[in-house]
Amino acid sequence: MSEDPRVPPVTAREQLPGDQRHHFDAIEASRGGVRGPFTVLLHSPELAGRVGHLGAFVRYESDVPDALRELTILATAYEWACAYEWTAHEPIAREAGVSEAAIDAVLDDSPTDGLSELEATVVRYVRELLRTHDVMEATYRAAEDRFGPRGAVELTATVGYYSMLACVLNALRVLPDEPVPPF
Repeated sequence: MSEDPRVPPVTAREQLPGDQRHHFDAIEASRGGVRGPFTVLLHSPELAGRVGHLGAFVRYESDVPDALRELTILATAYEWACAYEWTAHEPIAREAGVSEAAIDAVLDDSPTDGLSELEATVVRYVRELLRTHDVMEATYRAAEDRFGPRGAVELTATVGYYSMLACVLNALRVLPDEPVPPF
């Protein structure tokens, strides 16, 4: 897609006031670069820094296993129709071990019957939370039984964090390079 972001991307630390450049540096250090939502969030450096700090925990320190976290991110991206988030995380999900069946079930919005119990629980959890703004008791219990209370909280926060990023990416029109997912 060729549509430009609604605000110009911040891609160099020199674009920020000197006393705010530490936010750019922290984001770059934790992610290996400044891209995607952070290129527009840095118009509010303090906000970008706080979002980056939370994201570093969610992505790199949470108790949610890598594959299930990435599946959570894909399911969240799908629900928000967030092309950038999907495109950025689909290869990471594959590398983390998310099954092809789970990726297809999310992308096709199909039932979770053929997925592993854990993958099905995660996809149902995200779908229920974002479609109904709640999670059915059975779905919550399945998540808590697998992850414990802390993990259930972190799974929920992962959905929330990537929902916030999807809002930023979609509203400010930060789009991926081709190819764009078909949703």
